[in-house]
Amino acid sequence: MLIFEKTKKGRKCVDIKKPEVEKYNFDSSFLRENDANLPEAAEIDLVRHYSNYAGEAKGVDNVFYPLGSCTMKYNPKLNEEVASLKGFNAIHPLQDEVDVQGALEVMYTLSERLKEITGMDAVSLQPFAGAQGEYSALKLIEAYHKENSKTPRTKIIVPDSAHGTNPASARLAGYEVLNVKSNSEYGVDLDELKKVVGDDTAALMLTNPTTLGLFEKNIKKIAKIVHDLGGLLYYDGANLNPIMGVVRPGDMGFDVVHLNLHKTFSTPHGGGGPGSGPIGCKELLSKYLPNPKVVKVGNEYFFNSYESSIGKVGSFYGNFLVCLRALAYIETLGSDGIPQSAKLAVLNANYLKHNLETKYKAINSKSKYCMHEFVLSLEDLKKETGVSGMDVAKCLIDKNIHPPTMYFPLIVQEALMFEPTETESKETLDYAINSMLEIYELAHSNPEYCHDAPHNAIIKRPDETTAARNPILKHI
Repeated sequence: MLIFEKTKKGRKCVDIKKPEVEKYNFDSSFLRENDANLPEAAEIDLVRHYSNYAGEAKGVDNVFYPLGSCTMKYNPKLNEEVASLKGFNAIHPLQDEVDVQGALEVMYTLSERLKEITGMDAVSLQPFAGAQGEYSALKLIEAYHKENSKTPRTKIIVPDSAHGTNPASARLAGYEVLNVKSNSEYGVDLDELKKVVGDDTAALMLTNPTTLGLFEKNIKKIAKIVHDLGGLLYYDGANLNPIMGVVRPGDMGFDVVHLNLHKTFSTPHGGGGPGSGPIGCKELLSKYLPNPKVVKVGNEYFFNSYESSIGKVGSFYGNFLVCLRALAYIETLGSDGIPQSAKLAVLNANYLKHNLETKYKAINSKSKYCMHEFVLSLEDLKKETGVSGMDVAKCLIDKNIHPPTMYFPLIVQEALMFEPTETESKETLDYAINSMLEIYELAHSNPEYCHDAPHNAIIKRPDETTAARNPILKHI
């Protein structure tokens, strides 16, 4: 039910006070001919309506949310308190630098912390989201090759297990995209890489750990193959969570990175935002970073711009309050807590995987260990029972668990990708394990029940393809 359906003519939620500023008479062309069609409801009805719906939503604050690849971490409420401070949330982006020294210090300090964590020489906080960070990093790569390469660099290489935003960002930046196949351990096949790398290669886009939650042990060899032919190595920061403070992309050979503050550094995300996708780079790319940059002179902070920059990639300077939350997270954990958090993420994932492997097939390297996430293939279960990965995911809703990522990466049939993150307790993980094992038994004893799941949700199984291609965005 929509709030419009609870409308009772004449009911009010609030009385709006008469404005204290002088009334401005807009030109009639900007005015409505009729009153806006707004719901009429009492405050208590309005609050109950949205509170009830909020309770039905599956979010990281009320259920286990093992969404693989997206790192749905718990958002510490301390960070929200910091972001609510008036000195940060009531400033205007056009204020003079002298009036916002605290905000500039936040941006400068966060940049320094991210440089340290990633092993990069310079950082820009300007990109508003991970995909925009990817695009911005590719523009740095483009600017570098235009100035330094003797041959046109027109191709970007991505693994066959890459996040979908990688090829999309590369195409948007004007590059031709080439895939490189995985080897038997689900890492980059070195022989296949050598076949596609050439003097027209701009960069290889890669995340480590990979999208299957496996550490790319050949990363130094991969970097050498790409660098020897004049290409650059780009780090997709979506999977930084299990290695932050332990090993740095810059030390692996990466030249440029994007980070997802809304994944690795515990800031809220989902539902379209807010996001934040800072980029970091080695010295050879630093002069191309977006303008303006925050610099420190003595004890004061200023914006500075450079002619070699790729320009601005967003209005003003990114999602500042998201950056503030990320800095609060980093400062709270400190140099000891950051690597400890990463190690706990790896421990939780391996505990969950080890117990689920008793019934389900996990995609493993030879070491049998994963990093922060892992992928199950339900291909055999579907052949045996007809119960698909989608069916199992829907059954988890009835267990009050948010489904994991489904059908990704594409190289795994009937894939379910789990990422428990570092904050989940053993009790929560045990409940998830028992739920998955119960669903496995149910798939064999009563597959029809699985096909009809979820049984307790408001929305059952919508036609997701039609909804995506023909969205109805108004109440009829």
